[in-house]
Amino acid sequence: MTQVVLVTGAASGLGNVIAEYFAALGHQVILSASSLEKAENAKQNSPHAANMFALKLDISVEADFHNAVQVIEQQFSKLDVLINNATVTKATPVLEITASDFDWIMQVNQRGTFQSCQIIGQYMASKGYGRIINMASLAGQNGGTATGAHYAATKGAIVTLTKIFAKEFAAKGVTVNAVAPGPMESPIVHSVVSDEKMDQFIQNIPVKALGSMEFIAETCALLASPNANFVTGATWDINGGLFMR
Repeated sequence: MTQVVLVTGAASGLGNVIAEYFAALGHQVILSASSLEKAENAKQNSPHAANMFALKLDISVEADFHNAVQVIEQQFSKLDVLINNATVTKATPVLEITASDFDWIMQVNQRGTFQSCQIIGQYMASKGYGRIINMASLAGQNGGTATGAHYAATKGAIVTLTKIFAKEFAAKGVTVNAVAPGPMESPIVHSVVSDEKMDQFIQNIPVKALGSMEFIAETCALLASPNANFVTGATWDINGGLFMR
């Protein structure tokens, strides 16, 4: 089954890996970013550009979600999969976080995910089918280690929002789940952890390795499957053994 898949924050990093993975499977991917230029550039650089559609979607702007629904309806008449990947990461010591920094991270990460689930989720529910996958984080489960407290707080909130929207949409054909990655082999991790500290950082991971962004993409594809109708409200931990329950 060919699906229409919207990935937020898909111009680079994990979001781009996820978008490329779905496009390689033959799905129609709506590659969104905070500016149309970023989205267009990512599409042009993709080996699967024929399966990509560029869209401006700044998740800190409510109007962008309403516009996205209009564009999706006009272009595709449906949306099968929504992957809420867009996020802002900042590693600021907790006692140095300003009120404005805290509010900004909350607006982008927490409110952005909330409004995406609320606005786009309602659109999917009106069609009677959908798969929503929210990107949580190990930081939201263990209080954060290399990341800032404001970032960790938003990721903890995303786990709770996942449960709330899972209950809301459960009888409407829409499942809502989260993936909570630990430290990945990714540009973000390398920007937060210095090269001098990386070896010790990896030694503190039980499996002694960083995670794979490609495996996160595979996990998203599994949760996005039509056969995954019995999985909702769940958070799948992918963290190398750093958090167990």
